[in-house]
Amino acid sequence: MAVVGRLDRIEARAGAGTVDAARCVPRRPQGRGRGDGRALVPAPSRVTMARLKSRSAAEALGHLVTRVEATLSSDEHGFPHYADQNTGLWARSPAGDWCGGFWVGMLWLTALVTGEDRYRRAARAWVERLRPRRGSDTVYRGLLFWHGAAIGALLHGDRTAREVALEGALGLARLYNPRARLIPLGDETGAMPHAGRDEASIGGVPGTTPLLIWAGREIGDAGLEQMAIAHADRHAEICVRADGSVNQSASFDVETGELRRRYTHNGAHDDSTWARAQAWAMAGFAQAARWQPRFREVTMRVSDWWVDHLPADGVAFWDFDDPSIPNTNRDTSATAIAAAALLKAARLLPDRGSRYRETAERMIQALLHRHLTPVGGEDPRPPGILTDGCYDRRTGLATRNELIWGDYYLFETLCALEEHLDPVLV
Repeated sequence: MAVVGRLDRIEARAGAGTVDAARCVPRRPQGRGRGDGRALVPAPSRVTMARLKSRSAAEALGHLVTRVEATLSSDEHGFPHYADQNTGLWARSPAGDWCGGFWVGMLWLTALVTGEDRYRRAARAWVERLRPRRGSDTVYRGLLFWHGAAIGALLHGDRTAREVALEGALGLARLYNPRARLIPLGDETGAMPHAGRDEASIGGVPGTTPLLIWAGREIGDAGLEQMAIAHADRHAEICVRADGSVNQSASFDVETGELRRRYTHNGAHDDSTWARAQAWAMAGFAQAARWQPRFREVTMRVSDWWVDHLPADGVAFWDFDDPSIPNTNRDTSATAIAAAALLKAARLLPDRGSRYRETAERMIQALLHRHLTPVGGEDPRPPGILTDGCYDRRTGLATRNELIWGDYYLFETLCALEEHLDPVLV
């Protein structure tokens, strides 16, 4: 598939790697359950849209907005990464690491919920801070530029967000390996061991797939969409097991694309199911299925596996196969990702809609009542902290902390449940 050779021509049309702002016609802002008219999904309705039948979702949104405001007004520098769940103090990354787009995405969602232009202006300023990452050698540019920039274009019709999202997509496409039929982890993938041009991870499907498809349709180049489809297809092939569980990572031969081994970067062992790997697969394939119905089957398989193996209390352990369960860490961030993914899957797979929605609501209720501050009337901690996220249990990094991606996906899910947002749009 000769898609990489098209990039020079795409960039020539877009302005030598920088999209001409004069050509960036904003789309109509998309909120409260409207689709953009181009994706192959059923029209939303009150029959198919999940809604939490309590005031807790609206209250939780208020706490998350308060947390965004506190983070925004802080004099600390850098993108929020993970925080002490007792004090709310963030560890930050100067350039956004792999997850900086989630912070910007929270600003776009806050603008959507509140209607306040100051949050749009803040998001636009943070988008500019992401712009230098368009050339980073990592597949996680998909997460950075989808959540950080493309969502601003889709939800708010923002010109700067659209421009930066397209730049990020074009830069990301240069990393594509046509022999392996995927975009590898790359050499600039944060502190992840065994990263490089011969490694792949399921976390490279969410963000990356919708960003490339959206960009291809925006600038009229089918090659980007073909690349995205191949990328998602190959990850389904090498990461999704026969029973629907997900293996996190794989190594391949750069020259031939041949698979060398399957393994895990962050799970309990190579044959285990790391909770966040399963959740990333659910989110990534649901995003792909929004644009390409062929991915609905794999979305169903990985989603069914999660629903069938979720603990009765609604919050996942960090790895489904940790032999220490129940005396081990939970991961509220994986739970939030999976809840957001299930709401997307419920819209895409109506036959399973009720089951997926009910499970997502049960998970969110568990997060709100047991893990989102304030937990109880006497909780002295700052409001809006999603506690008990487990970043990296294997290395002991931030194993009971607030994680920026957990916050984002909880925010996204609540926006969908309160009908501020059609879940398949993002």
